[in-house]
Amino acid sequence: MIAVAAGLRVLVASNPVDFRKGADGLAALVREALGEDPFSGTIFVFRCKRADRVKILAWDGSGLVLFWKRLEHGAFRWPPISDGMMRLTASQLAALVDGMDWSRLHARDVARPTATS
Repeated sequence: MIAVAAGLRVLVASNPVDFRKGADGLAALVREALGEDPFSGTIFVFRCKRADRVKILAWDGSGLVLFWKRLEHGAFRWPPISDGMMRLTASQLAALVDGMDWSRLHARDVARPTATS
């Protein structure tokens, strides 16, 4: 399981990538193809063509972190293949990494309280 702080940006690259790429190759892809800063603290999620593997790239302030996971059975639930990126919440990312259907998780709107008593 991955614990991600609420409010941290999580971006999923919709197109499958070459899984031979390491941290530096994925950082270059983030900068050149996606137009984002790989050292901004945003978490970038990548998929392979077979949909049974995920790579997650993040900058933790002192270096690039690369997380890689392969499911032994089944496949991750991915958004439709298209150009660009989509955003996930921290809870959706945790569900994705656990192999669950993240698309069924939706944040509830909570009304702001008007009084303290």
